[in-house]
Amino acid sequence: MTKFAKTITFLAALLTGSVADCFAGESSAIVVEIESPLASTHPLQGYLRRANNTGPAPAVVLLHSCHGNWKRIDERWGKRIASWGYVVLTVDSLGPRGLKTCDGRAPKDSATDAYRALNFLVSDQFVDPNRVAVIGFANGGRVALMSVEHGYLEQASPTKFRAAVAFYPSCLNLKGEMTAPALILIGELDDWALAKECRNMVERRDDWGISRQKDKGVPIKLMVLPGAYHAFDAPQLTTPLLLKGHHLEFNQSATDQSSEALREFLDSTIGAKE
Repeated sequence: MTKFAKTITFLAALLTGSVADCFAGESSAIVVEIESPLASTHPLQGYLRRANNTGPAPAVVLLHSCHGNWKRIDERWGKRIASWGYVVLTVDSLGPRGLKTCDGRAPKDSATDAYRALNFLVSDQFVDPNRVAVIGFANGGRVALMSVEHGYLEQASPTKFRAAVAFYPSCLNLKGEMTAPALILIGELDDWALAKECRNMVERRDDWGISRQKDKGVPIKLMVLPGAYHAFDAPQLTTPLLLKGHHLEFNQSATDQSSEALREFLDSTIGAKE
């Protein structure tokens, strides 16, 4: 394909929210409009990466934290996951709303962004609609868990996520009654999203130590990474950062462990068919 032809295809994708057939098999990211600007007051956009598969492939929705950085999420995780054979859609939840950060308080309507992205993916001929997972980071991780937790988000959508992964989410006040397999990856030393709160949720215990009913929902896998702080997968944090009183620091070992666990989890839940 010529450079001119690729440019025309790219522009068409921006206008229609779809991607032409000639991009199939390529894993480079392109910007897409997830919804028509006329469909919502805050139409979502994102980066889409194709899998190098010949037929409909499993897919993943990536959700960023309250500090945005959706392009960084695509670079460090979208590219990697696409190389494993998955279609990847990294969502920008803040830009369309005119925000740079949610300052710890996510916009009320952003909880539905995962399902808006899911609806975009299931209409794509290169995606297997029955094999889509959601992965989120920090606040995005909490939304990922909420998207498969029994409740209004999951019940309101006719299409469903088949798995969810949450990197260092806040698990406080989540019931943990999941409708699909879930994996939580969190640092042992995280002082922003506490591993203890996620462990309580997984073990069906509330803040007073009282066990809740344990036979409800699909089991959740919790992986607590030794020596890791919040945002352990962010390479720009090689030099530790104190943000709003919380310690953020990159940890290569934790990143490698989480990458291996993530790939194994995706392959076992929505993985590509031979």
